[in-house]
Amino acid sequence: MNATRLSWRVLSGVTAMALALSASPGFAANEAEVAEHLIDLVKIGRSVMSEQMANINDASKADKGFTGDYMAAQVIERFKKKTKIDLRIPNAVPQSGLYLALVEAEKDVVDEAQPIINRAGIGFKGFIPAVFARKTGEHFFKKTGVKLKLTGIDYRNVNNRPDDFEAEVLRMFNDPRHPKGQTYVRNTMLDGKPVLRMMDPEYAGASCLNCHGTPKGEKDVTGGRKEGWKEGDLAGAISVVLPLK
Repeated sequence: MNATRLSWRVLSGVTAMALALSASPGFAANEAEVAEHLIDLVKIGRSVMSEQMANINDASKADKGFTGDYMAAQVIERFKKKTKIDLRIPNAVPQSGLYLALVEAEKDVVDEAQPIINRAGIGFKGFIPAVFARKTGEHFFKKTGVKLKLTGIDYRNVNNRPDDFEAEVLRMFNDPRHPKGQTYVRNTMLDGKPVLRMMDPEYAGASCLNCHGTPKGEKDVTGGRKEGWKEGDLAGAISVVLPLK
């Protein structure tokens, strides 16, 4: 609990700090690393969500104990284990403000979903890792102007639809000649402004096939149509658009 309280003292005023840091020399020198860490934070949050699925969909109880504070504390702790960056320490790295803005977005999404999460008497709530990641990206963009989303050729939500750049990279990821798992990064222009674009491919795991596997076209638990994926198929990518100075 102390670590959680400390985290929110650090998060106080985080949006303004993140925007200021985005113009700093330290930020500009490490764009690719920054993008990689943003992807790490999203993946960690989504993993926490996956672990909570049985709890969230337990119709027998109301208060699930899965709060935004819990999400944020887990993300911060696991991010530290992965990167050695402790976001509970103010200004641990020049990009701390930006990273904390993403943690705050993850916290906000879970907090906003509390009425759904804690609703007793029904099982499947529809609050799944993909929904969490999409809403987190939307919150994060509003806070910082940095775009972060899940995308794929077989997208279901219009907000996950790939733009031309993303569609091109997804086709490359789907090419058997492309090294599996290799991230793609490029400095380019978007709307007349310089940006770094990074895409990290993702592949279907066994748990994905419950909703996206076979038989193709069959309705899954969310009401969507299964895509017919097999384990190891390209599922999509996490896409980051980082404004450059």
